Amino acid sequence: MNKKVLVIGSGGREHALAWKLKDSPQVDKVYIAPGNAGTAIVGENVDINFTDGQKLLQFAKLKEIDLTVIGQEAASEAGVADLFRKNNLLIFGTSKEATRVESSKAFSKDFMKSESIPTAEYRNFDNPQEALDYIRSKIPPIVIKADGLAAGKGVVVAQSLTEAEEAIKSIMVQKTFGDAGNRIVVEDFLAGQEVSTHALSDGNTAVMFPASQDHKQIFDGDKGPNTGGMGAITPVPWVSSEQIQEVYQKIVSPTIKGLKSRGSEFVGCLYPGLMINGDEINVIEFNSRFGDPEAEVYMRLVDCDLYQLLENCAQGKLNKNDISWINGYAVSVVLASAGYPESSSKSDIITGIENAEKLSDIVIFHAGTKKEGNNFVTAGGRVLNVTAIGETLNQAIDKAYEAVDLIKFDGMQYRTDIGRRPQT
Repeated sequence: MNKKVLVIGSGGREHALAWKLKDSPQVDKVYIAPGNAGTAIVGENVDINFTDGQKLLQFAKLKEIDLTVIGQEAASEAGVADLFRKNNLLIFGTSKEATRVESSKAFSKDFMKSESIPTAEYRNFDNPQEALDYIRSKIPPIVIKADGLAAGKGVVVAQSLTEAEEAIKSIMVQKTFGDAGNRIVVEDFLAGQEVSTHALSDGNTAVMFPASQDHKQIFDGDKGPNTGGMGAITPVPWVSSEQIQEVYQKIVSPTIKGLKSRGSEFVGCLYPGLMINGDEINVIEFNSRFGDPEAEVYMRLVDCDLYQLLENCAQGKLNKNDISWINGYAVSVVLASAGYPESSSKSDIITGIENAEKLSDIVIFHAGTKKEGNNFVTAGGRVLNVTAIGETLNQAIDKAYEAVDLIKFDGMQYRTDIGRRPQT
């Protein structure tokens, strides 16, 4: 049907979305702004920054784009979706106002409290001394979060008062995350296992995805500093359909309704990060877009026309029967550059991608890559997402690591235990 789509962002999530959108029988052309070396394989990269709303709007009008899909949350915070809607262009992505459930942790916690959405006890602070005084009355572990967007890295789970004090000083005084740390949230630690859930919403109706599980820390066994995510699985074997329904009733539905009542209709992907401990389910935080690396595993299992699904969301016509899934499991293993997450090596030559992709059930989504001559090279941070599907979780894991073994670049870092956490 010759539809043209614009995907906004540059990571593995955007490559996965562009890959699945290109698979739609309706879609003729996919543009990605700004994209990476992998997105150039499935579409055409456009050299426009994802926060430059005016240039994105001009491009969408020039190319007569039928649907724009926001991947990168900074685009939503910059008001790109508002600008497109004001100009009567169809876009899947949250308004600047609705994005506050992610872009401001303080707003999000206050919102959850007002809507009786289960979450940890907390206090918001914009004065470092008051925050320091408060934590001295708490028993570790203590969770400290930068209020604003910090690319998934603005959270410290402090195991001691000293560590909590250092985190507050780092975020609020030394400005490790810039203005994102002007305010912080200090909250009680929640025990249990972290699980990601996603729901697509057209502002009124929402459809739930299967549960997924990200692996945030850089090293095996959930050790080391937080990253943007080192791998993911979906579905999570021990999360029941009853629990997913509970998440919908107690978390997703009240969020969509609560935002609408405030004049902030939520059109896009709502991604509550959860802590599940037995029968207890609490929200750790909200995100207002697809997760990364969760999108990479979801796109391997979604069994419908993604273009039609996202267009229905953008048009306010979402139907709960719009989405279906392949039976089985998907796994993504992230390959990161040397020094990540503190620093990032760049321009290291990557070998083995082609051989890895020849294996059955393997798709590799690029994140931090670029092309130099005939070579793919690292562009820093998380470099590649090696994804596999299988009838069982163990099959998918084994396939993913078989592919990982074929890929090489200097200083390549990855976890060897994705999907192998003890089940609850």
